[in-house]
Amino acid sequence: MSGTSSPTVSLVICTYNWKEALALVLRSVAAQSRLPDEVIVADDGSRDDTARMLAELAQDFPVPLRHVWQADEGFRRARALNRAFAAARGDYVIQLDGDMLLHPEFIADHLTLARPGRFLQGTRIRTTAAEAKRLLAGGAPRFGWFVDAYYRDDNDRGTYHYGRRHHSVRALWLARLKARASGHPMGCNVSFWRDDLVRVNGYDERMVGYGSEDLELDARLRHAGLRRSQIKFAALTLHLEHGSSGLVDPADPELPNNKLLAQTRRDGRTRAELGLSQHADEFAQPPADLRTQAG
Repeated sequence: MSGTSSPTVSLVICTYNWKEALALVLRSVAAQSRLPDEVIVADDGSRDDTARMLAELAQDFPVPLRHVWQADEGFRRARALNRAFAAARGDYVIQLDGDMLLHPEFIADHLTLARPGRFLQGTRIRTTAAEAKRLLAGGAPRFGWFVDAYYRDDNDRGTYHYGRRHHSVRALWLARLKARASGHPMGCNVSFWRDDLVRVNGYDERMVGYGSEDLELDARLRHAGLRRSQIKFAALTLHLEHGSSGLVDPADPELPNNKLLAQTRRDGRTRAELGLSQHADEFAQPPADLRTQAG
């Protein structure tokens, strides 16, 4: 962990074959009030068109842009993220999905709320299909009370509706007041000190296929003595609505990933058996900055 008052930041963005959404995410990164010190795209086997888009966008990108790609051998999100973590050089790592557009103060908010001994769980504003279509067509991102989005109803967790709009409003003073160890772990918007990720060895790469890798990492971080703080009213993101590739019941205890999760919880494990350490030699030097290859 950095001992300075201004830690360096690696923004890790996970993607798979949706270059149009990724391009919008990266444009929102370039508009940040506090830029990350590097951006690493953790790519779980996208087609060549994603690499071509990144090469084009890199021509005027404001910070180092790195592409960490692995072959498409099924859903291997845990491995893709671990390789990006191994490549990261920042003191602080912010992890994001490749369909999440950022509020201009997103990076600044994560850094403002970061504390030693904690990792931060952010939230998302789930846009309607109509709003996602508008954004993908080039519309400007909109945040605040009137954003066209769905919000989860705490009394009916299978339903989205148009209430709870206050969660789309940025109020940093309220975010400080409301920060608490609660909420549901989600890998789409989360941040950690890189030293803490190294200590628990990142994601468990035995978890392949959709689901629970973020829950399992969350459990090990907490077993290691770290506190999860939920972010509300800050670090806002717009999640582009799309069809789900998830399972019918991702909580099914008979799924292999959930059996591993149950074992971690039962045994109080802190370190991944197959984790980011195995990629340390490959990324002893950081991957190429795509800006140096542009043009």
